[in-house]
Amino acid sequence: MRTKNQIYLLLIFLIGMSACSRRSAGPAVLKAENYRHHVEHFNRMEDENKVNAIPNAQSWDWMKANIPLFDCPQDNFQEIYYYRWWTFRKHIHQTPQGFIITEFLVDRNYADKYNMISCALGHHIYEGRWLHNQQYLDDYVHVWFRGNEGSRMKKLLTFSSWTADALYNRYKVNRDKAFVLDMLPDLQSEYQAWEKDRRTQSGLFWQTDVKDGMEESLSGGRREQNARPTINSYMYGNAKAIAQIAHLKGDSTAKAFHQSKADTLKKLITEKLWNPGSGFFETVKKGGSGDFAGVREAIGYIPWYFNLPSEKHDDAWRQVIDPKGFRAPFGLTTAERRHPDFRTHGCCKCEWDGAVWPFATSQTLTGMANRMNVGDGKTLTDTTYFRLMELYVESQYYRGKPYIGEYLDETTGYWLKGDQERSRYYNHSTFNDLIISGLIGLRPREDDTIEVNPLIPQEKWDWFCLDNVLYHGNILTIMWDKDGSHYKKGKGLQVLVNGKKAGSSEKIERLLIK
Repeated sequence: MRTKNQIYLLLIFLIGMSACSRRSAGPAVLKAENYRHHVEHFNRMEDENKVNAIPNAQSWDWMKANIPLFDCPQDNFQEIYYYRWWTFRKHIHQTPQGFIITEFLVDRNYADKYNMISCALGHHIYEGRWLHNQQYLDDYVHVWFRGNEGSRMKKLLTFSSWTADALYNRYKVNRDKAFVLDMLPDLQSEYQAWEKDRRTQSGLFWQTDVKDGMEESLSGGRREQNARPTINSYMYGNAKAIAQIAHLKGDSTAKAFHQSKADTLKKLITEKLWNPGSGFFETVKKGGSGDFAGVREAIGYIPWYFNLPSEKHDDAWRQVIDPKGFRAPFGLTTAERRHPDFRTHGCCKCEWDGAVWPFATSQTLTGMANRMNVGDGKTLTDTTYFRLMELYVESQYYRGKPYIGEYLDETTGYWLKGDQERSRYYNHSTFNDLIISGLIGLRPREDDTIEVNPLIPQEKWDWFCLDNVLYHGNILTIMWDKDGSHYKKGKGLQVLVNGKKAGSSEKIERLLIK
């Protein structure tokens, strides 16, 4: 007789086989077995503290069936890429209502049913959209919105979120129109709930920093009701996404209604949260009716996550290369280093007063990649983006082993909760999405054009390859081989669709392929 765990594994295998059967091709250049050694190392390097749907022993089979393959000459980039898929897999949990994805592996007393926490839901969707088997995210979203006897879970609205935006950007990858249309009423209802509870008379939204998942910040407090760039940008992104989903449905009234909300919020954010004195988007006290908080924080980059600002706001990006701003030896800080209150709130109780949080790093780097892909900008270069990605990679080690936790010291790289079990494998950020959509530059789109714009300096890597990417129902391969000697498939930048060459260039540059 099969055990319950064996039945779950069989189900996962059959789902994976079904996904494979829909593909018209497999990896065109890379061989999966060449990367198995990473997973064997991860499995050996430490104890398996908790087993969810896919145990360590099955992790390589799961990864081989589900993830894009990545190859590059910089070993730490490659190792952390596979490590982050290995750790993401640990958080997939089978429940009676379907698969869900956790933030912590250990139980938290403030979590919802099944140890679910909504704070990083948007990150989970952005990262998980590249998996070949999308049932994990389908189930996860359905449990959050319908798992409470058909209604949303009690703690879905505990934290600010950008779920509608994340789901629409997932649609740009998998083109599952039926799913986003089915979710439209739920997303509209969620938006209305935030409007009822958090909107001020000015039209801006307020939030306490702890409900943004950013307690002990320099701009606010656990109970201060301030107009923050976080929730206001999220609501702009959600309104825009709902309008786009309504357009897919052919509902012109709902599209215009939510687009109007997005347009209004964009105007309010640029007029009321942009501080011309500091050249930065800042928190405004008392729900937007008070003064600027007077501190630049990483949350000031979140508007670019949703492509909200214009070129006149570009000077804000100078702070990511300024050692007195956000640039520290081990990454981007959550508050500017020149501020007199930087890192003054003590340690190790989840302070957002300056230490490096991967949650914020991934938001900032996503916004940076968005800015670099829209129009000309003189402030940011691919060398800046690449170096910041390098710092992000370098930070994800602890005691000589790959590690992802809660937050770290900006000057030593020491993980501040690294010896606490709760911090290990913290699923609170993205990394592989930054490799795929930022560094390698596959820019998801609604139409049938494939857009690739690698943010890699021309002379940095002589070769790299992203293979086995399930995109719009096809398998994509993005390959750079400077002189053609490494992969022996020709020289330059190439994009293959189901193994066939679809576009190329002699140098690393943007490609648009119909």
